[in-house]
Amino acid sequence: MKKQANKILNIKGVVLDNEQLQNYMEKNAINDNINPKSNMNTYPIYRVLENFKFIEKTYNLLTEAIKQEIDIYPAGEWLLDNFYIVDETVKKVSKEIGIKRYKALPGIAEGNYKGFARIYVIAAEIVAYTDCKITEDTLNLALTAYQRRRNLSMEEIWNLSTFLQIAIIEYIRGICEKIYSSQMQKYRVESIVERLVEKKTLDKQRFKNKQDNYKSQINNISMKFPFIEYMSFKLKKYGKQGIPYLNILEEQVNKMGMTVSEVIKKEHYDIALRESPNG
Repeated sequence: MKKQANKILNIKGVVLDNEQLQNYMEKNAINDNINPKSNMNTYPIYRVLENFKFIEKTYNLLTEAIKQEIDIYPAGEWLLDNFYIVDETVKKVSKEIGIKRYKALPGIAEGNYKGFARIYVIAAEIVAYTDCKITEDTLNLALTAYQRRRNLSMEEIWNLSTFLQIAIIEYIRGICEKIYSSQMQKYRVESIVERLVEKKTLDKQRFKNKQDNYKSQINNISMKFPFIEYMSFKLKKYGKQGIPYLNILEEQVNKMGMTVSEVIKKEHYDIALRESPNG
């Protein structure tokens, strides 16, 4: 399938409780102006395929990390266990929504989501504002609230499941971006430790090439929280040998207005939030 420069629907926002979600959906139904058709340049499958490429790249990085005996985060474990489901889902939705079928769906007439199929926007909002924790009750509440003000067509309701899956793939892509960056921080730590602490010669280093292979694929690899947390963890394993480097790490973190202990607590909290798409 030839890739086009299509508009991307990637909705982000705070998590809403059931009452807030109902109020939000009802308000949208009142405000939405609808066209009889959606625009071709909002067709989502090109983005789905692009998302899958990045998800697959993250999966490969995690597989490599396992071989190198580098710990991975819970969300990474989820991806390793469920990658085949993501793969099957992408193949399924790619077949189910062709361009002609998509264009025939009612679209949003104006605003930020102009041109997007209304049911696609609704599905993406449900995923975003529930943090992907979707239940049958949540769906019923959201759809009932919307239809108190404006009816959805049977074709839209029939395709809701497919668009929910498309939105979930987008959500998983977002998690994978965080996983990928965090794992790259670990590669960087491993490379520094074997070079400075273990004092390995270049021909003995296992991680330099791994870091070089991947670092060009992400932006701004700097001393981020995952780097600090993992560096502290690694250096503590070396006992007295690691203390001088721990002191240097603490000094650098202090310049950021924090302590290593504070960074570790925050990183552990962020890891808990990244656990998996289903929580």
